[in-house]
Amino acid sequence: MPIQTIEVGSLGELIDRLTPAEPDPRTGRRRDTGVYRGAGNASWPLYTSLDRLGGIAPAHGKRALEEHILRNFVRYSRPHFPHARNDWELLVAAQHHGLPTRLLDWSYSPLVAAHFATMGVRAGTDGGGTDRAIWRLDWQRVHRHFGFPEIALLTDDLDRLRDTDGDGHFPPYELMRARELAPFACLIEPPTLDARIAAQAAAFTLCSAADRPFDAFLAEHGVEGALTKLVIPAAHVSRVRDQLDLASVDERRLFPDLDGVAARMRRYYE
Repeated sequence: MPIQTIEVGSLGELIDRLTPAEPDPRTGRRRDTGVYRGAGNASWPLYTSLDRLGGIAPAHGKRALEEHILRNFVRYSRPHFPHARNDWELLVAAQHHGLPTRLLDWSYSPLVAAHFATMGVRAGTDGGGTDRAIWRLDWQRVHRHFGFPEIALLTDDLDRLRDTDGDGHFPPYELMRARELAPFACLIEPPTLDARIAAQAAAFTLCSAADRPFDAFLAEHGVEGALTKLVIPAAHVSRVRDQLDLASVDERRLFPDLDGVAARMRRYYE
């Protein structure tokens, strides 16, 4: 099943497209259960920050760097995370603070994803003539395909679910070194390391492959239908950005610190 592509020209259209026609029989609520990711260019595949390290090609050589990058982060960051419970939590912290990793950022909120898709857009412009995108992932479908429970995993869960030698421990380094590991992808709910994670309703996908975009990995395993791409045409990007600001979905709310305040003021006065 190919990836479905839908055009939306406003926040109203976006919400209408994501509101199920029928209520969930278990809860009686019309609530979408996907996670979302904003892209500043609708033509981009779902590259991780590791994929993008030094340019997007070749991707295969970057896997050899992955363990070295994380080990050095662990070496120098420990004083800042004295209470980290395991190396998975440190991997999440690394991604959250901009280190290249195989994790991919998502949000439970489509409006948060729309913010990241339209960041830097000035009022009255066409967004640089570039279509933007909001990706939706049916992560429960992905979990069913790869044999995970239909709940988002915590970092503590990863040790138990992918233990390979019976010692109850599966650190990130084993994943990075493995060549024969059974393919998998899953959704992780990160610990609330700071206010940004909570404000952005953040989640991450973790994939066993680090040498191809996430959408290509899902297609390889016949699960590309779990993805939907909602495209904001360039002509409507500024309008969507204005609607997000009107709804208070902006840097100051999603980055609740001085960096967020400064970023919001900078964009406002531009």
